Amino acid sequence: MREKYFQSEAPISGKGLPPGGPWTPAKAAIEGWSIPDEQISLPVAVLSESALRHNLAWMREFTGAYGCRLAPHGKTTMSPALFRMQLDDGAWGITLATAPQAQAAHAHGMRRVLLANQLVGRGNFDLIADLQARDPAFWFACMVDSADNVAALGRHFGARGQRIRVMLEVGAAGGRTGIRDESQARAVLDEIARWPDAVALVGVEVYEGVVKDEAGVRDLLRRTLAQWQAIDAAGGFAETPALLSGAGSAWFDVVAEEFAALAADPRAEVVLRPGCYLTHDVGIYREAAERIHAANPVAQRMGRGLKPALRLWAHVQSLPEPGRAIVGLGKRDAAFDAGFPLPALHHRPGAPAPIDAPAHWRIVAMMDQHAFLQVEAGDDLKVGDLLCFDISHPCLTFDKWRHLLVVDDAHRVVGAVDTLF
Repeated sequence: MREKYFQSEAPISGKGLPPGGPWTPAKAAIEGWSIPDEQISLPVAVLSESALRHNLAWMREFTGAYGCRLAPHGKTTMSPALFRMQLDDGAWGITLATAPQAQAAHAHGMRRVLLANQLVGRGNFDLIADLQARDPAFWFACMVDSADNVAALGRHFGARGQRIRVMLEVGAAGGRTGIRDESQARAVLDEIARWPDAVALVGVEVYEGVVKDEAGVRDLLRRTLAQWQAIDAAGGFAETPALLSGAGSAWFDVVAEEFAALAADPRAEVVLRPGCYLTHDVGIYREAAERIHAANPVAQRMGRGLKPALRLWAHVQSLPEPGRAIVGLGKRDAAFDAGFPLPALHHRPGAPAPIDAPAHWRIVAMMDQHAFLQVEAGDDLKVGDLLCFDISHPCLTFDKWRHLLVVDDAHRVVGAVDTLF
């Protein structure tokens, strides 16, 4: 199975590789580079193969328990190999955020795409219309929350002799996109009805992540469910089953609970869209996972949780003064918007194996290529030591890498995946 996902013959280049080359994921696997043995250039982003497979199985079991389908948000990784892993594991489709992302995914074999966003502007209309014209098997749907947007879609796709699938998006006051009240919903639905040959309403969607407390999330989800039921009762959907979709990476359990009422209805398809579950993290999504395991009966019954799969390795570059180490890792390499990377492992070249990093080590600031690590005077740390970091918010780490190495539990390279950012 490694050959299918992690050992392609496509060239890879850039940071996080050894001298020489040219390299491909297949050649990287043959070399079997050891990170602790310093056989590659640092910094490097890596994915744990065992954690990836664990997380795939975990989410498959969880969504299966609720009768939901999964369309993982591909913007997290933008990696065709990881998309294929998710689809082969039973995912219904892939969620994306922009028309160019959809175009890139289609070029790598994705044939069912939910755009969890509005499609606006002629250039973006043409990208999707061209895909639909070239590939009649390409299934695509975007979100709408504006009568003006629906009219623009109707004019453009009607002129192309095509029909575009749309989902009505429900939103929260003070939040992001989505209709706020019944009058807005009515205006959008009336405009869709004006374009029966060009615009097809195929479901209702919500992104609940803009709401910060569970009571507010549940209220928004119930309003979304009621909207789906009202449209269904009026015969307003163009396809059966009609979609009901929600779930970012923090509240997918609550979405599954609230939408479970429709999971057994043959007229409905409940689709969840978390993206960060595949790699998980030790920051904002670990906090969400702790809440899920404390409250959700399915997660409690499963008895195990998601595992962090994405890590970064870097060298200690300087020890300029007591209590401070400078690490060769910066904002160009790792997310910092939801917390700095957390030291996980410490390795001195020549030692038998990495050891756990002391709990008091922490990054207190980052620049483009440097991280400021706070330590204690007398800590056993030397220039040239290797540090391995966990991260918070996978999305904004993946987009800094053209490829990520895939490693086994001994930190040896077994392949690589590329990204399409």
